[in-house]
Amino acid sequence: MAEEFDRSANGNRSVPGWVIAAVAVLGVVALVGLVMAHNASTQTTEAQQSFDTKVKAMQTDFTGQIAQLQQHEAQVDTTNAGLQSDLTVVTKRLRLTQSDLKKARDEAQAIRTEDQAKIAEVDAAAKTELATKATTDEVKGVDGKVDGVRTDLTGTQNDLKMARSELGTLIARNHEDVEQLRRLGERDYIEFTIDAKNKPQKVGSFVVELRGTNPNKKRYNVALIVDDSRIERKNLPVNEPIFFHQGNDRRPLELVVNTVAKDKVTGYISVPKAGGAQSASSD
Repeated sequence: MAEEFDRSANGNRSVPGWVIAAVAVLGVVALVGLVMAHNASTQTTEAQQSFDTKVKAMQTDFTGQIAQLQQHEAQVDTTNAGLQSDLTVVTKRLRLTQSDLKKARDEAQAIRTEDQAKIAEVDAAAKTELATKATTDEVKGVDGKVDGVRTDLTGTQNDLKMARSELGTLIARNHEDVEQLRRLGERDYIEFTIDAKNKPQKVGSFVVELRGTNPNKKRYNVALIVDDSRIERKNLPVNEPIFFHQGNDRRPLELVVNTVAKDKVTGYISVPKAGGAQSASSD
């Protein structure tokens, strides 16, 4: 028993101390290495996760941008298609309009040519008939009749230059027209000029008050006092008669304004002649 103990003690003493120290150091180094390896692994995992998150975000952003671009491109294509359709319609209409215009011009030219041919034909026939059948005296008589017809036609044309009111009376547009109507002797005419607003003015036996003017549109506002009654009209155009009556006479009187300036108008009052109507005398 004592011998076994001695062998055991001798065996223990045979292991050097530095070996134990080296083993301890190696253990510590191994432990530190494990800890560092674990930390490195954890950081790598977190970095990988962060990178994956950023990549997914970028992919999502790129996908959204691509979708927006595709949507915008689709809208542009739709707009272009609409514009192309409108352009096609306008082109067709323009071609149709040009075709109609050419047709109208051709028809007008054909009518003009036909009229000129008829006029030439009638003129030639008239000259031939006069040359073969008429004596000098007959030609002079025809010339006299033609001159008479021409005079009557000129008078009719001058008469037609004046418009007629809804009651059939002629409307003078200026002083010369008024003089011509006076020569007809059917009515009396009292001409007037009013050059201030809101100042009643005596015209014959009537009172006229200018209420306002619009020279650009040739319109005016006026008030007329007849038999103590006030008649007002607004926004009237030139050469449009205002009809009114006096007393028991049912024949209409007319007030017509021919020109409109700033706060100024000129015109006339037309009065029927004969009993019961207002005379043209002015105070």
